[in-house]
Amino acid sequence: MNLNSLLATTSLFSSSFRTSSGGSSPGPASPSSITTLCHELAVIRIRGELGLAIADLVLRYSPRNLEQMRWNFSEKIKGYAPELKTLLEETITAHLHGTYQQIRLMNQQGVFATLQDSVTDDAPAYWEMVVSHCTTGDEARNQIRFLKFLLSGFCMFVQKVPGHPVGMPFPGGDKVDYIDGVYYCPVRTKANDVDAALCPFCPAEQTPEIGYLKPPINASEHRKQEFIKNCYDFHHFNG
Repeated sequence: MNLNSLLATTSLFSSSFRTSSGGSSPGPASPSSITTLCHELAVIRIRGELGLAIADLVLRYSPRNLEQMRWNFSEKIKGYAPELKTLLEETITAHLHGTYQQIRLMNQQGVFATLQDSVTDDAPAYWEMVVSHCTTGDEARNQIRFLKFLLSGFCMFVQKVPGHPVGMPFPGGDKVDYIDGVYYCPVRTKANDVDAALCPFCPAEQTPEIGYLKPPINASEHRKQEFIKNCYDFHHFNG
């Protein structure tokens, strides 16, 4: 496994959607409807309005569709080392269901009406990218891909969190982190050649190389001591 293969897998969670027998189509699957919806999402400039529009689309799906995404993802990574495969499955499953439930709860509580700041300037480009990846192939594949991109778009543009969840592992043992109010991703600036990667739109910062991590600002004494210990342990100041 290498970085590009993992990013490609986690960017789409699955490139081949296996339909459940007898299942009905819960979301907009035709290329024309997805294109129209993405163009509508692209012109929304207020964060809460975007959240409400995404919620309206996501809640047409059911948890069963999330399970289908998880099964497809597990199939894609079946050749990975067992320990990494299990960790990836647990992380992605929690992320999918957690995001879906968060959308449902925020919608029920009217939270979107309180989010009156603007979405980031790269949001329109994101939805244009979604069009290019959700309007080819069969309708079932379009449907599940569109759900994936709706969930990721909600994370990045409404919640302002990375498209890959905190704790998401990458080759070499690195993972997405949240430190002192900042999200860090080990591949944030290293995936420009990966088709449909979320990285160009992600609010996370590139994880600094070891040796260039800055000490925490206005941190507690415990956090300061933790930083000192990390420097000692990983920079070999102990000889």
